[in-house]
Amino acid sequence: MRFLSRLLLLITLLLLVRPSVGLAQDDATVVLRAARMLDVVQGRMVEPGIIAIVNGRISAVGQLPPDAQVIDLGDVTLLPGFIDLHTHLGGDIDADSFNRAVRETDVDAAFRATSNARKTVLAGFTTVRDFGGEVTVALARAVETGMVTGPHVFPSRNPIGITGGHCDITGFAPGVLETSWRDGIADGPDEVVKAVRYQIKPGAKVIKTCATAGVLSFEESVGAQQYSFAELEAMVQEAARHGIKVAAHAHGTEGIRAAVRAGVASIEHGSILDTETIELMKARGTYLVPTTYLIDAIDLDALPPLLRSKAERILPLARESLAQAIAAGVKIGFGTDAGVYPHGDNAGEFAVLVERGMAPLAALQSATIEAAAVLGVTDRGVIQVGRLADLIAVPGNPLEDIRATEHVSFVMLAGTVVKRGE
Repeated sequence: MRFLSRLLLLITLLLLVRPSVGLAQDDATVVLRAARMLDVVQGRMVEPGIIAIVNGRISAVGQLPPDAQVIDLGDVTLLPGFIDLHTHLGGDIDADSFNRAVRETDVDAAFRATSNARKTVLAGFTTVRDFGGEVTVALARAVETGMVTGPHVFPSRNPIGITGGHCDITGFAPGVLETSWRDGIADGPDEVVKAVRYQIKPGAKVIKTCATAGVLSFEESVGAQQYSFAELEAMVQEAARHGIKVAAHAHGTEGIRAAVRAGVASIEHGSILDTETIELMKARGTYLVPTTYLIDAIDLDALPPLLRSKAERILPLARESLAQAIAAGVKIGFGTDAGVYPHGDNAGEFAVLVERGMAPLAALQSATIEAAAVLGVTDRGVIQVGRLADLIAVPGNPLEDIRATEHVSFVMLAGTVVKRGE
């Protein structure tokens, strides 16, 4: 059965191969020229924007090499490709999505993930950290080999949580889809360590855990702490031995504090923050990935009554917490929870971050240099020689109109043009 599932998944990915707009030939120099280019490190516009690319990487900035193929993009601003630190490419929400666990297989999720991956990269997001199960481990490989058009994927495989908690499959009769540490459901430090190792074995590049209860699951509480400090610490230490970071879904204050003290790299959502928790995050250098756009974009009518009630309680608190965190100087990483709202609308997060108090430059940095820091990579997020040629273009000046990020007209992924024109 496992062999058949993997075979069907491979066939799915092969069927969903999408041709790219254009490929740079090996060793050939391609130059992008535009009216402007944003230096996200210095926060200044460079005019004109000229970037040379060879073999998928930036080879020169500000210089026009001889005999280069020039792509003149006109009156646009060149930017590094955006990074979304919190996506669910294999999922979305509609009236029946909460029954998919018992109706569908990984093959269904693979079709959905490849379609959503294309929408995401065409929106200017050239890298994502995805919390989508085994499907996106395979998707990450398919993107890198050119089989599928999508962003670079840093997959988590299965999230790790307690029995009956937010990361578990709940809402069905007892005995339906019972899970174990192999699926990420682990209780006690020893099981947690096994669960971490089992996610890393097939290719997880980040570990996601549910430190607290959540909105889109059927436990009564929305923010109660679910993992103990000892369990969280065992998880972080085991992941670190493999060079991997932990991202913690956490809404409630006590669970957030426990996760921060345990050493997680980022708090996802962070809906209920107080002064003590904010100061702790600052002291530990823990990033907040607020996923704030979904507060306005989520379709509450699609949620079952219990989940809608939880959403209506927690979301206003999340708005206030993010504003406090921004004002206090907590480090912010850009993440959207794409799948809770329609894929491809990821850039809507920028305007909401600005509404909550971030400067436009800081919002752009959250999706470039800060997001790269969360991932622990130095090969993307800025326009510099030697970096991946993950580049996008938007109309106008996003420092003056942050909503320009919602109208990406050009996308290059590792030297391959995947979008040109609206």
